[in-house]
Amino acid sequence: MPKPVWDVTGRVGVEQAERKTESLSARLSELLRERIVSGAVKPGDKLPSEAELTRVHSVSRTVVREAMAALRIEGLVEARRGSGVYALDRGPVSDGQSLTGLTTGRITGVIELLEIRGAVEVRAAGLAAMRRSNANIDTILDANNVVAEFYRKNEPTREADYRFHYAIAEATQNTFFPQFLNLIRTGMVPRQDLGKSLAGHVYTRNPALLQEHRQIVEAIIYQDAAAAETAMEQHLEGNLARYRALLRDTITTE
Repeated sequence: MPKPVWDVTGRVGVEQAERKTESLSARLSELLRERIVSGAVKPGDKLPSEAELTRVHSVSRTVVREAMAALRIEGLVEARRGSGVYALDRGPVSDGQSLTGLTTGRITGVIELLEIRGAVEVRAAGLAAMRRSNANIDTILDANNVVAEFYRKNEPTREADYRFHYAIAEATQNTFFPQFLNLIRTGMVPRQDLGKSLAGHVYTRNPALLQEHRQIVEAIIYQDAAAAETAMEQHLEGNLARYRALLRDTITTE
């Protein structure tokens, strides 16, 4: 008897051994993405429930939510309130285009990207505060909860943090904000890619990350655009300051 479309527990186990550095949620989203893009799951088909995916793949609900968030950002699925999650007809998924010259392999490139993020995301936070819907708030809170869980477990927050910022961009009700974040996705939370450019120096993760996120979220919930912009600016400027300090420390002295 053939395995059902969604029974990929075996593959998950193999990939855990072969790709230890990749998160469970990333592997699960990859497996689900493959089934949607290949046509095994047709547009309009309902995906298994969160509880079913949790049971079949032996992962937590947080992992399932993170994987589903990735598929939603890519436009492969949509959540229908009170009904479930459904596959969309978006064709094959590719990495798409990115900004010309975007690189996270050097600290100066990271600094340049953070500077342009500040110009865009600060305004996005303000617009999100003014325009967000209740559904947007739910998405932002869910994304932030995943960031907090990974952070407290000292696990990588790269993808979770991206989805948090993406959820805020969506709440602007201006499609160009999330499109911009898609363009720079590979450069967000980039310290894993710096490699040799760190010259033996260590980037210290933001000790105030959860508090900074909380301030942004609260301002958006209470529709305080000025406070949301200030909180986002402080969040991004803090990151920028840490990378500038890291760049300074890598300068070779005699």
